Amino acid sequence: MTDALFLLESLASTSPQVGGEVLVDGSEGHHAVAVRRLRAGERVLVADGSGGGVRGEVVEASKAGLRVRVTEVLTETARPVRLVVAQALAKGDRAELAVEMLTEVGVDEVVPWQASRSVARWSADRVERGLGRWRSTAREAAKQSRRLRVPLVSDPVGTKALAARLAAADLALVLHEDASAPIAEVPLPAVGEVVVVVGPEGGISPEELAAFDDAGARTVRVGDHVLRTSTAGVVALAALLNR
Repeated sequence: MTDALFLLESLASTSPQVGGEVLVDGSEGHHAVAVRRLRAGERVLVADGSGGGVRGEVVEASKAGLRVRVTEVLTETARPVRLVVAQALAKGDRAELAVEMLTEVGVDEVVPWQASRSVARWSADRVERGLGRWRSTAREAAKQSRRLRVPLVSDPVGTKALAARLAAADLALVLHEDASAPIAEVPLPAVGEVVVVVGPEGGISPEELAAFDDAGARTVRVGDHVLRTSTAGVVALAALLNR
């Protein structure tokens, strides 16, 4: 069985060494002991969420958490091309499903986008709750996929702010069913940031397409059929990573 991974942000400041020990405490420690019922002798992974981590053996499981003896120090190197997906807000749990799968595939950042045709709306009093769900989803998906680096879920943006982000990117791509260029044929930068825009259930409006075009973005398609907002970004990201 694959070693379970637990997140301990304070690990980044402790500089763990082989032979040393780390204590997985708080909610992660409680989950490890009370829910996963891990015991002495079992192996686990502990990550700081920023690319660093350790593999080790559980020395003690108690109310204080897991005490782990380090057997290996790990590092997840950042890619030279940073992959960002601007995901339109979607109804139900579709957007959270997108965040989950994007994290598993390897996204570096997810930007919540309030598109004009989004059925879901984050009013001022719902932003914190919505962001909390997305960030929790990314965190749990990172643990599930054994990622040492948890992707950033940034603050939500409107179309104007997203267009500015696209203008600053090294490559900006907008997924659209009417695009003639397939994503597999778009030249990619060797370094920098690639931003992919995924529209809502109702599609991207002509006004939004025009704003993104003015910002220098290219429209591309990911296949011959129309994909759901929860899967389009995942397919696009996988295509980019495979290149």
